[in-house]
Amino acid sequence: MFAPTPVTEETGERAPKGNEPTLMVDCALFAIRELMQQDPRCLLYGQDVGARLGGVFREAATLGRDFGDHRVFNTPIQEAFIIGSTVGMSAAGLKPIVEVQFADYIWPGLNQLFTEVARSCYLSNGKWPVSSIMRVPIGAYGSGGPYHSSSVESILCNIKGIKVAYPSTGADLKGLMKAAYLDPNPVVMLEHKGLYWSKLPGTEEAKSIEPSADYVIPFGKARIVQQAEGDHLENGQAAVIVTYGMGVYWAKTAAKEFPGRVTIIDLRTPVPLDEETVMAAVKAHGRCLVVTEEAVTNSFAQALAGRIASECFEHLGAPVRTIGAQDMPAIPLNSTLEAAMVPSAEKVGAVLGELLAY
Repeated sequence: MFAPTPVTEETGERAPKGNEPTLMVDCALFAIRELMQQDPRCLLYGQDVGARLGGVFREAATLGRDFGDHRVFNTPIQEAFIIGSTVGMSAAGLKPIVEVQFADYIWPGLNQLFTEVARSCYLSNGKWPVSSIMRVPIGAYGSGGPYHSSSVESILCNIKGIKVAYPSTGADLKGLMKAAYLDPNPVVMLEHKGLYWSKLPGTEEAKSIEPSADYVIPFGKARIVQQAEGDHLENGQAAVIVTYGMGVYWAKTAAKEFPGRVTIIDLRTPVPLDEETVMAAVKAHGRCLVVTEEAVTNSFAQALAGRIASECFEHLGAPVRTIGAQDMPAIPLNSTLEAAMVPSAEKVGAVLGELLAY
C-alpha cells in the first residue's frame, strides 16, 4: 500500500530553549518556509496562496513574495486540477504541497485523489508513489456555515493508499509536516481552523513552542496528552479518551471535572493508526470514550470504537462510548444551531461522567 518512509522515529527538538510560543498557523508557515529554503523542488500552490493574499488564513503569508510565483502560485478554482496535478508533479521529480481551501471543497477533487493519487504506488508496483502533501483546513468554527465547516476524515480514511494526519498543536503540525514531506507517499494534512489562532477558550495549548527545523514525528505514533493517576487505575475508576483535532481540547476541559481519572490519547494520524498505544491504554483502564467532531453514524470514530470493543472485550468494564456531531447534512450558519449540532466540552463531560459511573 505504501512505499517505505525514512521517518521512523521522533527526532529533533520539540521545544528548543529560546523559541517562543507560536500559533499553530505560523508553525505550518515556518515549516513550509524551511522546506522551500532547503529544497528547490518544493512547490506550494492552491487558491489564493500567492503573494497578494498568502492564503485565506494567512497560512502562506510572505512565501510568494520570498520564493517567487514559479514556486508559490495561485490556481483556478478547480480542486480536481489541484489534487490531480500532484501526480504529474511528483513523477517529474518535484515535491508539491497543495492546498484545498476548505474541507468542503475537497469533493470535486475526490475522483483524482481516489483514482490516481492513492492508487499510483500500488498500480505501479511501488515505482511511482505520489509524493505530495494536501493541506485541508477543516472543522466548524465561528459560524462558517454549511460550505466552510465540514469534517471529512471518515471519507479520507477509507481511501486506501493515502496517509491522513490531524494534528492538534503547532508543534505536532510542524513535525508531521516535515515527516510528510520526507514521506514518498501522498499525505492529507487536516488542520482545524478553530485551532489556528487559539482564540477559542480551552484551546490555548494549540499554541506551542516552535520545534527545531529538523524536528519530525513519525506517522502512526499517538501522543499521550495526559495520564490518569495510578490509584484510580488500580481501583478501576479511570477512563481513556481517544480523540484528535479539536476533540483533544473538549476532552481536556471535560477531564478537569474528574481529576486524576482520565487519560487522553491524541491520535495525531488516523492513518496509519497507533493501534498499539490505543489498545494498551484501553486494556489498562477498562473504559473508553472516542470523541470526534464528525457525526458518529458510519464514521471513523465508530469503526475505531468497534475495533476497540473487539480487541479489548475481556478487559472492558463498560461499553465503549462515542460522541460526535448530530446526524445532519450540513453545519448550520446560525451560531446557536452550530453549537447545538457539534460536540463541546460540556457534552463530552456528560458522557464521560456516565462512563465513569458505570
